[in-house]
Amino acid sequence: MRCSFWVLMKNNWKRFNEVKWVNGMEKVFEPIQINGLTLKNRLVVSAMLSNLVNPDGTASEAYITYHEAKAKGGWGLIITEDYIVAPHVGAGKTLPAIYNAELAASHAKLTERIHAAGGTIFAQIYHAGRETHSGLTGECPVAPSAIKDPTMPEIPRELTKEEIKEIIQWFAQSAYFVKEAGFDGVEIHGASGYLVGQFISPFSNKRSDEYGGTIYGRAKFAVEIVKAIREKVGPDYPISFRLCTAEYVEGGLEIEESKVIARLLEQAGVDLLHCTQGVYASRPVITLPYMIPRAHYVDNAAEIKKLVSIPVIAVGGINDIALAETILLSGKADLVTMARASLADPQLPNKAKDGRYEQIIHCIGCVQGCQGEIGKGKQIRCLMNPCTAKETMYDLSPAKCRKSVYVVGGGVSGCAAAIAAAYKGHSVTLVEKSDKLGGQWNLAAVPLGKSEFASLIGWQEQELKRLGVTLYLNKELSIEELMQQQPDMVLIATGSKPLIPPISGVKQGQEDGFVVTAHDVLAGKQKATGKLAIIGGGLVGAETAEWLATSGCDVTLIEMQPEIVKDGVGNPKALLIQSLERHGVTVLTNTKVLAVEDGILVLEQDEVQKQYTSFDKIILAVGVQTERTFIQKIQEYTGKYQCIGDANSVKNGYYNIQEGFEAGLAI
Repeated sequence: MRCSFWVLMKNNWKRFNEVKWVNGMEKVFEPIQINGLTLKNRLVVSAMLSNLVNPDGTASEAYITYHEAKAKGGWGLIITEDYIVAPHVGAGKTLPAIYNAELAASHAKLTERIHAAGGTIFAQIYHAGRETHSGLTGECPVAPSAIKDPTMPEIPRELTKEEIKEIIQWFAQSAYFVKEAGFDGVEIHGASGYLVGQFISPFSNKRSDEYGGTIYGRAKFAVEIVKAIREKVGPDYPISFRLCTAEYVEGGLEIEESKVIARLLEQAGVDLLHCTQGVYASRPVITLPYMIPRAHYVDNAAEIKKLVSIPVIAVGGINDIALAETILLSGKADLVTMARASLADPQLPNKAKDGRYEQIIHCIGCVQGCQGEIGKGKQIRCLMNPCTAKETMYDLSPAKCRKSVYVVGGGVSGCAAAIAAAYKGHSVTLVEKSDKLGGQWNLAAVPLGKSEFASLIGWQEQELKRLGVTLYLNKELSIEELMQQQPDMVLIATGSKPLIPPISGVKQGQEDGFVVTAHDVLAGKQKATGKLAIIGGGLVGAETAEWLATSGCDVTLIEMQPEIVKDGVGNPKALLIQSLERHGVTVLTNTKVLAVEDGILVLEQDEVQKQYTSFDKIILAVGVQTERTFIQKIQEYTGKYQCIGDANSVKNGYYNIQEGFEAGLAI
């Protein structure tokens, strides 16, 4: 028995030592071979539109440094946003291009910098097909069939066989220039409803010739592109294929057909399958917001992995390296994409490898800085990390003169300002009158699916401590104390308070428990049960309505404007509205509240007065106004000060964090 025990222990110890553990991570930091290329780890940054390239598609300095930051951060593979394979075929006005030698020379500067930083980079190439319109491209969109996409304004023109052959050569020629530019591999974008995916999908391909009909017919375009590229780049050059595993639209591609497609692509010469999901008509499943559970579609990649021998990448809401590790350990994929996580923290791999988990900034799925800013035609940003895509604009080096800085208010804007000022080497003191940091951001984490929003407060708090910021909680700063300390700069971040609208029967500071604010309900200061009316259909009102409806309340949401959640962003907004419908929330738009009288709401809807009765509680969610108490006091102060965040002007968390951070850097 004793001999057997020690033999067993010896064998187990040997096996343990053979495992390459890196601070608790067995798989994510394990190298992997893609054709003739070795990746140093399994962490992938996938393509994300950035709007950072020059108008002609060449690489700008901002575009290069944006990717360079990720290479320096230790990611195993960076995949660029989609490069158009010809003029006028993209779904945006500001896209990289690589269809000739001049463009390739421009992007060679990118690959040189990435390699110098120790990174590996693929270029993704694509044709938008019907997922664009003439307002963007100046030309009628084309597609496998002349069938309008539900999200687009135009009916596309059906491609001829001759045009199909020409486009195949466009892809092959672009791949050739990708290799010439020094990229380590090429990825074909065959997902998100773009042209290659349109041919594969029964949702968009209704052709009756050899490029349609059966699975083999619909896959023919993709297979011929792969073969044409292989002829151009040679046998050892990595080819990745971004595959839509399921489209989540009625009549669309399902996982069983995608399994067949995956095998055909492997046979054609693909070295890596990048498994994603969704098309424009099911857009929320492409870029997963906080409402969709983390790693929700990983099992799709697992199904593909069962049938191919080449590596498979899993995609979708993977925001934590521990989550990436378990996905890999479970054998569901060979690599994981953490695209939005790389926006929140380009240094994520390095921090994890060093065991600095508490310093990692987590993506919370808000999509305000990425999808939200791109949707406005602006450059990509990140709510969690003001430095993202500002690598060429922000100077984080210590200031020449060390100053004394006081920050009044510990909400997310005040904390961002204190952190930025500390980055510059200043002596920073932050004073918060409550017993915790975060301000109203604490309430943002209460609604459904938003618990990870609290991670921002946790990260800010530990960063303040790491940087040596002097922190006072439960303290109200007096003007006399400021006069005594005489700091070089005072940043006022005292935030805002709920707005009480001038409605008959609603009193300022009312505390009878019948008319309350959404802030007090979310904070647990006021109980809300039974039949409820929420006045204000913005994001706060709608999220409060959803949260209460799932608790069994009968909720009516009232909004003066023609639509609700006008301050919402893209995918989260769409899913929130769907959730309100699913949970039976009554939504009244174009409706003005005239009076509140003993459980009765007097409303005016389309110029007709109506009465709604028997409400148990009225909840106000009509916005906020600047909290001016401290601002009025500081008028007596003779030193230098600046208002930031909601104390300056009311806006959302994304803009408040950005404003606070920039104010701290400017000192």
